[in-house]
Amino acid sequence: MDTQDQHGRTAAPKTTAPRRPRGRLRIALAGGAAAFTLTAGLATPLNPAPQQAEAKAGDGKKVLTVAVAQSVDSLSPFLAQRLLSTSIHRLTYEYLTNYDAENNKAIPGFATSWKPSADKLTWTYTIRGDSKWSDGKQATADDAAWTFNKVMSKEGTATSNSNFVTNFKKVTAPSPTKLVIELKKPQATMAALDVPIVPKHVWEKVDDISKFNNDKMPVVGNGPFVLTDYKTDQYVKLKANKDFWRGTPKFDELVFKTYKDQDAAVSALRKGEVSFVAGQPALTPAQAASLKNEKNIKVNEGPGRRFFALATNPGARTLDGKKFGDGNPALLDKKVRQALFLSVDRKAIVDKVFQGHAVEGAGYIPPRFSDYAWKPSADQELTYDPKRAAKLLDEAGYKKNGDGKRVGKDGKPLDFRILCHATDPNDKAVGKYLKEWWGDLGIGLKVDCLDDVSVPWYAGEYDLAFDGWSVNPDPDFVLGIHTCAALPKKAKESAATDNFICDKKYDDLYAKQLAEYDPAKRADIVKQMESWLYDSGYMNVLAYPNAVEAYRTDQIKSITTMPKAAGNIYGQDGYWSWWSAVPAEGKSSSKDGSSTGVIIGIAAAAVVLVGGGALFALRRRSTAEDRE
Repeated sequence: MDTQDQHGRTAAPKTTAPRRPRGRLRIALAGGAAAFTLTAGLATPLNPAPQQAEAKAGDGKKVLTVAVAQSVDSLSPFLAQRLLSTSIHRLTYEYLTNYDAENNKAIPGFATSWKPSADKLTWTYTIRGDSKWSDGKQATADDAAWTFNKVMSKEGTATSNSNFVTNFKKVTAPSPTKLVIELKKPQATMAALDVPIVPKHVWEKVDDISKFNNDKMPVVGNGPFVLTDYKTDQYVKLKANKDFWRGTPKFDELVFKTYKDQDAAVSALRKGEVSFVAGQPALTPAQAASLKNEKNIKVNEGPGRRFFALATNPGARTLDGKKFGDGNPALLDKKVRQALFLSVDRKAIVDKVFQGHAVEGAGYIPPRFSDYAWKPSADQELTYDPKRAAKLLDEAGYKKNGDGKRVGKDGKPLDFRILCHATDPNDKAVGKYLKEWWGDLGIGLKVDCLDDVSVPWYAGEYDLAFDGWSVNPDPDFVLGIHTCAALPKKAKESAATDNFICDKKYDDLYAKQLAEYDPAKRADIVKQMESWLYDSGYMNVLAYPNAVEAYRTDQIKSITTMPKAAGNIYGQDGYWSWWSAVPAEGKSSSKDGSSTGVIIGIAAAAVVLVGGGALFALRRRSTAEDRE
């Protein structure tokens, strides 16, 4: 769950909505480079170790291949929640505003300027006149108005971005360059509406958006890249948009290639088969260490925008209060939830699992976003204290029997299940520690590691889950996923909710921060929300992992991190990294124009792929981080 990041997403879900549960640079390429054809195979179940790609004479395209662990949940900007999917939308569609890579401040995007009325209930955006859709048609304010109105209609369009428009009263486009949004109440996020603007002339022809995967290639967009090809769980292929108003990307093609085995992805980087590896959702300490002294490879590490947490099932329910799922009722007791909180050693997790490549967890917002970051007071802090945890369990009525097992008044043992992402080594490693720590307390734990955790998650058929989101500079989205309004309308259907939290006090604080324009006052309210989440025991933030990733310097000469001083490359709040990437100079070409240039990556069109097929179902939590 990009803001959505949606956004951040990313948040964002780890399989990022759900995740979730764990969800954004220019100049044309220099001519003269000879082309090449790639003959290596893709990493698939039938071919887990691709052969070395070869660079030969060909069409001269510069291809940047990014190895990713996550799969696409949907190519539809109305449905997508995973970080990979929302990152693709950042590249293929414009948003009203963007975030400056230097300081995260709002800067022009599809809108060149914006201003509120005196009462802040009407916002007027000036839409740029130099943005065109990739099919040649002019992009206008009418496209933006149609997009927002469609999200407001909730006709299968509210999964990803509904929180941004719940306070909207009316959206109109008086002219091609003027967009007007009228609000019911003041809304502080009007310069951070992380909603991809889609072409009205394409989407108005779609009969049922809730079932449309947006996979008719090439996909019409107006971002720096155009989506041209997609194979489920194999690759996503994009080409540079030569008409992009901010400037043409320097790489001709950008390919996101899926590796379920991240050691294989690292091996592919080492061999030059891919240009960049993001990890799952970051490189492990061992993987990063193995690459640091490799020739032509640079390991990039910076403060991350994600949190790594344990989410508790508070009892799944629909928007109208209908209960479903089979969450353990013991977790409805705050003392039990806090006992679990107290029996987790966060420092040990940072030291032993992340090996120092993370910051110990506390509040909901990562310390990278200093305005909103929060820490509990000394009296409030639930530090590692097994004795205090045991006391709380005793008080809750779960005492040890003769075998050392905690049992309730009904005589049933206190056993929990925790959802684990099979592709995330951190989930598995922490799961082993939890079994040990909670076992010492007399609590049983089953670690369910699945390729796709979205099915039991949406069904409410879990007790706890490893969770995580990529947080945007404006935290509204990741705050909104814990409101009552985010609950599903029907049992087991996809929804914006993270883990079914619904509380009036939290909702009141959410509404209050959304309406507060004073930055300091709003930040204070956000911190009150974080304090509530912490005390509730519903969200136990274990760590803030660093962004640890690597790329080949013989394929990528330079690339922008976000923030520029020390930030991440993959999963940004914008398109800066891939738009700005400059290809490294290849070896000199022969007189006849043939090339023995550097290997840039695996061009999807040049290989035969196994499998494929359209993606019809939204799968929110199958990987470690969904939202941007």
